[in-house]
Amino acid sequence: MDNFKVVYHILSYLEKAMDYDEPNIDFISAETLKISQQRWTAIMEMLLSEGYICGVSVTRSVGGEIALSVSNPRITLRGLEYLKENSVMRKVTNAAKGIADIIS
Repeated sequence: MDNFKVVYHILSYLEKAMDYDEPNIDFISAETLKISQQRWTAIMEMLLSEGYICGVSVTRSVGGEIALSVSNPRITLRGLEYLKENSVMRKVTNAAKGIADIIS
């Protein structure tokens, strides 16, 4: 799965999970997303460092290994803004593709 699709999927789920007391991490696990655990960890670390999610902590060992602790992950306001911007861009892209199909 494309990295940006994974990011969008994770953030979309966390946005929906705002209605739950605690999100079910299984819905956004590496296995569910069909990506490696290493890629999932890297993406979650990026989402955290960019301020799109909270409730996740990252620890690095001396050997460079990354340990991710996920406890009640939540989307942040910045994450919501990312979803909104991408939703608008997706609509524009789909409209452009539709126009291109009509013209050709």
